[in-house]
Amino acid sequence: MRSRDGAEPADGAISPFRIAMGGIAIEASAFSPHRSTLADFTQRGGPELIARYPFIADAPTWSRGVEWVPLHHARALPGGPVLAEAYAALKSEILERAVAAGPLDGVLLDIHGAMTVIGCEDAEADLAEALRAALGEGVMISASMDLHGNVSRRLAEVVDLLTCYRTAPHVDEEETRERAARNLVAQLRQGERARKAWVSVPLLLPGERTSTRVEPAKGLYAMVREVAGHDGILDASFFVGYAWGDEARCRAAVVVMGKDVETVGAKAARLAQAAWAARHDFGFAAWAGSLDACLERAMVSASRPFFISDSGDNPTAGGAGDVTFSLARLLATPELVRGTRRVVYASMLDPEAVAAAAAAGVGAAVRVGLGAKLLPTPAPPVALEGTVTCLRPNDPVGGDLAVIGVGGIEVIVTSRRKPYHKVADFSELGIDPRERDIVVVKIGYLEPELHAIAADWCLALTPGGVDQDLARLGHRHLARPLFPLEGADFDPDLTPVCW
Repeated sequence: MRSRDGAEPADGAISPFRIAMGGIAIEASAFSPHRSTLADFTQRGGPELIARYPFIADAPTWSRGVEWVPLHHARALPGGPVLAEAYAALKSEILERAVAAGPLDGVLLDIHGAMTVIGCEDAEADLAEALRAALGEGVMISASMDLHGNVSRRLAEVVDLLTCYRTAPHVDEEETRERAARNLVAQLRQGERARKAWVSVPLLLPGERTSTRVEPAKGLYAMVREVAGHDGILDASFFVGYAWGDEARCRAAVVVMGKDVETVGAKAARLAQAAWAARHDFGFAAWAGSLDACLERAMVSASRPFFISDSGDNPTAGGAGDVTFSLARLLATPELVRGTRRVVYASMLDPEAVAAAAAAGVGAAVRVGLGAKLLPTPAPPVALEGTVTCLRPNDPVGGDLAVIGVGGIEVIVTSRRKPYHKVADFSELGIDPRERDIVVVKIGYLEPELHAIAADWCLALTPGGVDQDLARLGHRHLARPLFPLEGADFDPDLTPVCW
């Protein structure tokens, strides 16, 4: 058996380590009128939580001898600020199960990093500190995060290890969780704690400006991988941060972990300086402009389907999902209403309108005041008079769904917020987006399936809770200065803090 102090056993056997998993994952915009309640979270424990981590079933060599202990995990679609009572209930559940689990060697803290909780500053650090207080200094905590998470000095200090995604759109979520677990097991086996370097980088950038499909983020994350593979380095991360929170921690950060302070500090400084040097180069992954400009491009383009991202009300960044700004413009475009172009609009949150469509039935005419039920909103409800073309009850994400046709425009209406990221999201409603001229979807950069079928696309800079024009939002609690909010360039201190 390997002793808990890391000494090598004479017989070469490996002692069992008990590692628990749990956390809270949500991206929550401080500027969204939506409020995230307990009902918005999908909660998992026991075997259902174990299934979240395929590497456990695969039993890789590195995990030999580990006993995985599921605590509690809650995950929600991005939305507005989390109600204090919802966060308190989830936090309490995790802590109670952690204490009841018995002796633990480590915790895989499975979080997003951009959770805004009403009345709580730096919620992820608060959760990690509570775990540390409940379990003691001897239990090692390894955090797995989204690259759009915000890493404060407080969070970086309280956890032993942390890592984040290296792709946006995110195609390495499972890989990141496994890396966080693997790093934790490696440190437990060695009986030591890695040295850490953290650098706060004063950049406030929407994720749509930092897609790893294009430079400079593509090159920065290649550098992250290169640094992570360096001798003496355990892991390296560049956190873009979450621009729609409103706390001092909302900014980019670099974290590097390894054997000695000098090496991790030097590598962290290199990454931070590279990110800062590229600050003027961060641009959108597609052509971006006003909705009217995007619609004009789509109308004259021969590329079909032509996608337009309605970015300001993106529910997977925290948007409310019921902003009517873009739909109103579509309905005011005669060529679309006449049906000279086939357009699908995905989607509008309005449970009352869905209920009215369901009561009328497929094929019936319906008139509804659509959207803008969550106030404040940058646009009023729209008067929609059309024909119900499809009804789908009990969608696991969107609840009851309806499609209302107005001329050449098909409007998808949902009773709960739902992202439209995959072809199947449309086809289940009898819509093939590949056969439409224009597809307007509440999204930022296109997710992989839509990106693959889009003949062309552009990003509309629309208003909403995740407005790409950050100056329009009115942040009040950021730590300044921040690029690009300042009127002039400045010279930040990028000296790493090391532990």
